[in-house]
Parts: sequence; C-alpha cells; structure tokens
Amino acid sequence: MNVNYPNGKRYIPKESKTVSNANSKLNLTYSNRGMTLEEDLNETNEYYRERRIAVIHKKPTPVQIVQVDYPKRSAAVIKEAYFKQASTTDYNGIYKGKYIDFEAKETQNPTSFPLKNFHQHQIDHMEDVLNQGGICFVILRFSKYEQVYLLEAAHVLTFWRRMTNGGRKSITKAEIEQYGYLIPLGFQPRIDYIKVIDTLFYSA
Repeated sequence: MNVNYPNGKRYIPKESKTVSNANSKLNLTYSNRGMTLEEDLNETNEYYRERRIAVIHKKPTPVQIVQVDYPKRSAAVIKEAYFKQASTTDYNGIYKGKYIDFEAKETQNPTSFPLKNFHQHQIDHMEDVLNQGGICFVILRFSKYEQVYLLEAAHVLTFWRRMTNGGRKSITKAEIEQYGYLIPLGFQPRIDYIKVIDTLFYSA
C-alpha cells in the first residue's frame, strides 16, 4: 500500500531495530525481541492503563483513502492513501490530573541527535502545550547503545532556537546526558518514563 504525506512525498515506515546480543545482561531484562521504540512505548502505556497508573495513547493520524481494490467480495485492499494533515506529536493523555504530551524519536547516530528529525509544526505544538501548563517532552533512543532518554520540551525548544539562529543542527549526546534523564530499559514496564515525570513534577 502506498501512503503519502500532505506534501505528496511517500511515507516509508521505519524498520524495526534489532537489539544487540553483545550484552547478555541487557538482553535478559530487555527480552531480546528487537522491539521498536513505538512498540516499547505502546507496551509501556498498556501497562500503565491496565494498572490505572496513567491513560496515554498514541495519536491516530487521519488518512484519506484514494484507491481500494476488491480482490475478494469479503475483503478490501487499500492500495493508496494520503495523510490528511501533518501530525503534531506521537502520544498524549493524562497522569495525576495533568495533560501529558510527547514525541518519540530514534537515531542511529552515536554522538548526537539531528534536529531534522523534528518539524516546525511539532515544535510549535510543544510550545503551545507548555504555554497551557501541560507536561511536554520527547523520548529519544540512541539505537547503537539501546539507551533511552527523556528530554523536556523546554530544552528541545532551546536547541531548536539555537539552530534557527545559525547554530549547530543537532543536540549532542553530551547535552542530552546533561539535560535529559536516562530511562533504564526494563521488562514491565519496558520504558518507565512515569518515574521521571514523578521526579520532575511530583517529588516532595
């Protein structure tokens, strides 16, 4: 099936990332299943929902179907579709009465996170959420190291402004380590970002 963005460019799904076998201890806790960041977060959010910890969902993206084939009477096959509008961020929901909104990104770059992975409308959306008092952040995975960080949206906005003012076009890993929070990979939940939220916003 061909799916296209509003600007006409073709959508190419992300390939699944395989977890390295180099560290056997990591594989014991991480289940050695080669999960993508999206799959990990979906499992984490389901864990939160089932235990009534938080209600966080992946945002659906409206799609306009333009071509459908009917090879069988009982089945329809979508052959071509377009995203009807540009997406904002990946996930939103509520936790302890607070609105939660975040984007999830992966990179294979071992030393920095390219800002080209974000779009201006996503930056604008994160700024809007912060202005309304919501909790907004990004979850970044360095695939090479299987390391996952939570970086508050306020820092992302700062690095974005640095770029638009002529500065570097990426966030260095050292900066993410300095301003972000490493989330240890676990089994249940897989990426326990709520612990970081508790530390940032609900600690005594």
